[in-house]
Amino acid sequence: MEKFEAFFENLLFKARWLLAPFFFGLIIAIVALLFKFGKELVNLISGLLYGSSTDSILSILTLVDTALLASLLLIIIFSGYENFVSKFAPEDHEDRPAWMGKVGFADLKLKLIGAIVAISSVELLKAFLNSAALTNEELAWKVGIHITFVTSAILFALTDYISSKSKGGH
Repeated sequence: MEKFEAFFENLLFKARWLLAPFFFGLIIAIVALLFKFGKELVNLISGLLYGSSTDSILSILTLVDTALLASLLLIIIFSGYENFVSKFAPEDHEDRPAWMGKVGFADLKLKLIGAIVAISSVELLKAFLNSAALTNEELAWKVGIHITFVTSAILFALTDYISSKSKGGH
């Protein structure tokens, strides 16, 4: 029975590598976002020459939105890989971000919901700048969804705060 238990635990431990293709897929998603970013950058430049100031602002907000999403994916890739698959070898590399290796699962959840709220804020601002093209019902839905994200973020943070206080008390 002990041999079976050791075999099973070893199998479970090695199964963490099944997550590696997911992180590689997220790298491909960042490359796709890079193409979207480049396309929007071309739109911004042409909008500066031929478009309205609202078009330029919408392009800039889209660039910010894309950069936020790419940064979020990178945090998920690094943190997920280090937390669930394997530690990164270049511990003393001069370009290693300070947060790398220090973002736990709870921190990752808070960063994720924070980024979602930031992205939702940018999307809501874009919707308000382009409100002539939207109905009041569509705007109301966008505001409602954003409020839901903000409320979720507050509840996540509150839950994390209560959890950290209860751990400190024991």
